[in-house]
Amino acid sequence: MTTATVRYFVNDLDEAVDFYRDLLGFDVELRPSPMFAMLYRGDLRVLLSVPGGGGGSAPMADGTQQEAGGWNRFALQVPDLEARVEELRGKGARFRNDIVTGVGVKQILLQDPAGNLVELFEPRAAYHERQRPTGP
Repeated sequence: MTTATVRYFVNDLDEAVDFYRDLLGFDVELRPSPMFAMLYRGDLRVLLSVPGGGGGSAPMADGTQQEAGGWNRFALQVPDLEARVEELRGKGARFRNDIVTGVGVKQILLQDPAGNLVELFEPRAAYHERQRPTGP
């Protein structure tokens, strides 16, 4: 399977790394500066950048600064959403909404320390995982 990569802009790199590592089970792969970290969880790679740090976090040509927050997100499947939400709230995690039930899943929007979203979801009975191809 190919690794999927998401870049999030954060205000405090230490706080963001702690959040993803300690609350969501990511492993820190690379942290070459106080402006950037690369974390993994399975086939998901998250790049955390402090705005203005150069490279992928440099301002746009017109001077527009990249910033944290917004509505885009990646989703992580959990086996018992209510229990996981209770556990995370006990650790001080913030949520943008309450658990909602959709067509195929129950979900909630978890906020990282910079306001970026991580959708946590639990499949309902009709939801099926996509079969991964085998072989080359």
